[in-house]
Amino acid sequence: MRQVKNGDTVKVHYHGKLNDGTTFDSSEGREPLEFEVGAGMMIPGFDDGVKGMEAGEKKTLVIAAEDAYGPVQDDMFMEFPLDRFPPDMKPEVGMPLNMSDGQGQQFPVVIANVKEESVILDANHPLAGKELIFDIELVEISGGTPLIIMP
Repeated sequence: MRQVKNGDTVKVHYHGKLNDGTTFDSSEGREPLEFEVGAGMMIPGFDDGVKGMEAGEKKTLVIAAEDAYGPVQDDMFMEFPLDRFPPDMKPEVGMPLNMSDGQGQQFPVVIANVKEESVILDANHPLAGKELIFDIELVEISGGTPLIIMP
C-alpha cells in the first residue's frame, strides 16, 4: 500500500479535542479536510502525524503545544482603556472581540481580565499552550503537486 509522504495531497476526517475531552473541531458531517503534506498548511504535529499512513488507516495523534499553536506568549496580552469601548457595551472575561491594527488588519482577541479602568486583551491563538488530541482517518492519498523542470 502507498504511504503518505511530503508533497502528497491527502484527505482526512478528524476529531480534535483537548485533554479534558472537550471537542474544539471536527470534520463530522462535512467533507474531509484536504491538504498538501509538508506545505505548511497545517500545524507541524498534524502534518508530521499523517506521514507514513495508508488510505483507510485510523490513528490518534497527541500533539504537544510546541508542535501545535505554540506556548502562550506574554507579549500577546495588552491593556486597553475601558473608556475606548462603546458606552452600551459591558466587557466581560471570555468575551471575544475583533481589534484593528491601524492598517485595517483585523485580528481576534479575548478579554482576559476586567480592571477598574481597563481590560486586558489576549491576542494568543485560543489553542495556544494546549496539548491537542486528534483522532484521524486517512481517507485518500493523491499525488503531489507536479513540478515543472526547466532544461
